[in-house]
Amino acid sequence: MTNASLTTSSVEQFVVIGLPGFQDHESKVLFSVIFLIAYLLICLGNLSILATFMLDENLHKPMYVLISTLAVFDLTFSSITVPRALTILMFDATISSFAACFTQLFLYHSIGSSQTFFLMLMAYDRLVAICNPLLYPTIMTNRFLLKQIALCWIGGFITLIIPLVLALRLPFCGPNKVRHLFCDLGLVVRLACTDISINSIVTLTIGLSVMFIALAYILYSYTRIITSVLKIASSEGRAKAFSTCGTHLVVIFVFIFTAAGVYISYRMPGTSEDMRVIAAVLQTIISPLLNPFIYCLRNKEIRDSFVKIVKRCKISP
Repeated sequence: MTNASLTTSSVEQFVVIGLPGFQDHESKVLFSVIFLIAYLLICLGNLSILATFMLDENLHKPMYVLISTLAVFDLTFSSITVPRALTILMFDATISSFAACFTQLFLYHSIGSSQTFFLMLMAYDRLVAICNPLLYPTIMTNRFLLKQIALCWIGGFITLIIPLVLALRLPFCGPNKVRHLFCDLGLVVRLACTDISINSIVTLTIGLSVMFIALAYILYSYTRIITSVLKIASSEGRAKAFSTCGTHLVVIFVFIFTAAGVYISYRMPGTSEDMRVIAAVLQTIISPLLNPFIYCLRNKEIRDSFVKIVKRCKISP
């Protein structure tokens, strides 16, 4: 990383200024409290899911493997950005080294892409479970899922290789203020003292392709799921299936459309900087906050398992 950049760049560190329009102390305290509470709830909810999954062998099934993996994604994705944003807001720790800034932007975008691929895998799981229930135990084995989850992680990191290499080849020779709460590829690239049109086109093309390919497959999957659900004779069964699918789709749409909006906003003149920054941070907060409720608290087996574990911990001493 350093060899590719130091030959053409004089910038050794970046200044991440936070929310451009909210630099007063009161605003920083307000956003700090909101983000801190949200992050603590994210950690509490998703760590509880992981602990329940690991301690109860009855949950070592494909559906719960997916849910626990989603918890890992949520913890990782939010931990890349929210703690850094809090240090900026609470302690004015705005300085970020060249290597640290590029590491953060690489992890942020690559894990975001990995989670997008993973949402496709979750949609496929529901498709098989509802449309081919008899084949589900044969197709969706733990071994198969672990391979697919690994491919989601690898695919997400591969998608960022070309944008990262192109960004590292740019000369950074002057401006070094990132108008954001963390290092974002689109904003860091704009600080280069050369033409960045190729970088913008490549990054936008790859980013939107990942998001809309995933969205197209998810919509296809849920269209087939809804068609199958409509054939269910029981109105109670239909209501339960629609409720589950509806909440899943809400989280998926929030995650993908927020990310797409952030990508597109860089190319739209007149877009509020503060709204773009807040939207990017909310992308890493909203889904991790909602997912434990949507995928777990509404699941009776996980609720019962969690209660048993808590009771066991109380009795053990």
